[in-house]
Amino acid sequence: MKLNTITRTLFMGAGLSLALTGCSEPEQKQTSQTSPETKTEAPAGEPKLAEVQELVRGNGAEVASLDPHKTQGVPESHVIRDLLEGLVNQDADGNVIPGVAERWENKDNKVFTFYLRKDAKWSNGDPVTAHDFEYSFKRVVDPNTASPYSWYVAYTHMLNAKDIVDGTKDKDTLGVKALDDHTLQVTLDTAVPYLVKMMGHTTMKPVNQKVVEKYGDQWTKPEHFVGNGAYVVDNWVINERIDLKRNEQYWDNENTTLDKVTFLPIENQVSEMNRFLAGEIDMTYEIPNEHFRRLKQEHPEDLSIVGNLCSYYYLFNTKREPFDDVRVRKALSYAIDRNVVTDALLGQGQKPAYFLTPEITAGFSPELPAYAKMTQEERDAEAKRLLKEAGFDESNPLDFSLLYNTSENHKKLAVAIGQMWKDKLGVNVELNNQEWKTYLSTKDEGDFDVARAGWCGDYNEASTFLTLMRSTNTSGGVHYDSKAYDAIMQKAMETTDDAEREQLYLDAEAQMAKDMPIAPIYQYVKARLLSPKVGGFPANNAEEKIYSKDLYIKAE
Repeated sequence: MKLNTITRTLFMGAGLSLALTGCSEPEQKQTSQTSPETKTEAPAGEPKLAEVQELVRGNGAEVASLDPHKTQGVPESHVIRDLLEGLVNQDADGNVIPGVAERWENKDNKVFTFYLRKDAKWSNGDPVTAHDFEYSFKRVVDPNTASPYSWYVAYTHMLNAKDIVDGTKDKDTLGVKALDDHTLQVTLDTAVPYLVKMMGHTTMKPVNQKVVEKYGDQWTKPEHFVGNGAYVVDNWVINERIDLKRNEQYWDNENTTLDKVTFLPIENQVSEMNRFLAGEIDMTYEIPNEHFRRLKQEHPEDLSIVGNLCSYYYLFNTKREPFDDVRVRKALSYAIDRNVVTDALLGQGQKPAYFLTPEITAGFSPELPAYAKMTQEERDAEAKRLLKEAGFDESNPLDFSLLYNTSENHKKLAVAIGQMWKDKLGVNVELNNQEWKTYLSTKDEGDFDVARAGWCGDYNEASTFLTLMRSTNTSGGVHYDSKAYDAIMQKAMETTDDAEREQLYLDAEAQMAKDMPIAPIYQYVKARLLSPKVGGFPANNAEEKIYSKDLYIKAE
């Protein structure tokens, strides 16, 4: 999934297996609610609904954009998920369910046919058609769009996608075609059994061609916005709030309960916590680490800790001295006491990480690398040896900068880890704090020594993490650029044997442990404050795909 702005995930097994291969026609979930004007009861077994159905939630940072083809972050995806609907959605347990597509089928996991519902409409009343998806998918891979997630479409193995992204073929050769207004065909160049899962990603959501072509980059402004999701943009004040209102044209508007959803870009976790405790916010983005134990004791009814498919790590710029030396990278990674990070600094259920792919990933059984089996004292001793061998010691200390996006939690971890490096290795670290949008640009352009990063799965399969480090991936792999790693992942993407693919995934993790392009730090839990009056929260959704249309406010 994407870059995230903070700390997140407990290791829960429920709802994590999303096996979906071959022909699939899952039943659409139905609710027994009446129209929004007359609703007085929540879903069966829940209390009555409040008269005012409005939700206010913290969103971590100001969004870089609301254009699904020009974003790469979690804050953006949270908002876009309410504004635009793709071919498929997820239910509260993370299972793939119909979105605009009522059903789908495939041939040999290479030709997928999606049958679109005939009652789907844009917020301006126009019908949503297969042509909209064809246009949108081609728009993502078009180099002129400069989508930061164009690589994602290439990783679906959609026919010609990679060549189009690389600029060697025209976007109209992409393996997507509207057979008619309600039938979309997607053709791949190799079998991808989990392709339907990948269609739920933010990047695969449609945009309205007429509106985009008329207004250009201004189409997301409230006065121009046209979407096909449950909500539309009503008000957007930069660095203050985004207000969404009901899309009366949405095909399932009758079963949508919330009338208004407000996203607040609060980067300071203490401020967000205080506003929640004052009753101004119904759901926070996260919580300040240092207040976790107090909140657990004093406000247990408001504390939510759920599973999430994310990893937190530091990314080394292997193309910049001295981080082109694997000994330096390993020394810094080994010297991080991950147990101190998870138990003392975080303490919410996070698990020390020694590989990129979280252990809760469906179908993935990782093997601990050799350095993970050492004691911390042994890792520290090896770190000193490696750094001295690379030419750094007390007489020639290593100095570098650590880039992170604005967040008190990130800052506290950076300070603590920087102190570990200084105490154990004599390293001097300069902390470089940037707001989210600038941080993304700086990191992607490679203008850093070491950068804080986090990755949340775009779908529940190991490749969503491991493709991140391929050299063609501008989010991470371009800073690694390993031919050996690329070859392993290329073979994994080509094989049709599940057992062979899983072994290749393990080989890829082993290659990373050998090269250390990243220092894995912990596997997330998502801890937040959530008002008990919020109903319908998807606690078992490992990717934290929250759809406001499924939430409601209970009467107090």
